[in-house]
Amino acid sequence: MLTEIKNRGTADVCMGVCDGLPGLAEAVTTVWEGAVMQACVIQLLRNTFRYAPASTRTRSPKTYVLFTPHRPRPRAKERFAEIAATWGSQYPAIIRMWQRAWSVFVPFLDYDVEIRRVICSTNAIESINAHYRRAIRVRGHFPTE
Repeated sequence: MLTEIKNRGTADVCMGVCDGLPGLAEAVTTVWEGAVMQACVIQLLRNTFRYAPASTRTRSPKTYVLFTPHRPRPRAKERFAEIAATWGSQYPAIIRMWQRAWSVFVPFLDYDVEIRRVICSTNAIESINAHYRRAIRVRGHFPTE
């Protein structure tokens, strides 16, 4: 499907934001060699909370500790090492998940804070798709192409 999109005229993709679909990042970088893939940070946080207790007492500090978009890339790696040392024995699944996702988590740390807010999540795209689905469902179908 991505090759078809490229054949239709999309010459280059600068950055793609994916929500963890296996193989999507590799497929995009195969079709567009220079593309940078970014993981949806919101999805990473949701996955983090699947492995953590739901109590607000533990959820709030982990959000702050694990989510480090305000830090530049070198400092984020140091901070994650501190987090792994502190929480690794209590929550090893969370630490492993973030280690696996690290390469697609950090690309947006190279950008300014204002740009990070836009590219850290797929929520804006999902919102547009929901509006399209709602419009199609209300009208039933389009009378012409």
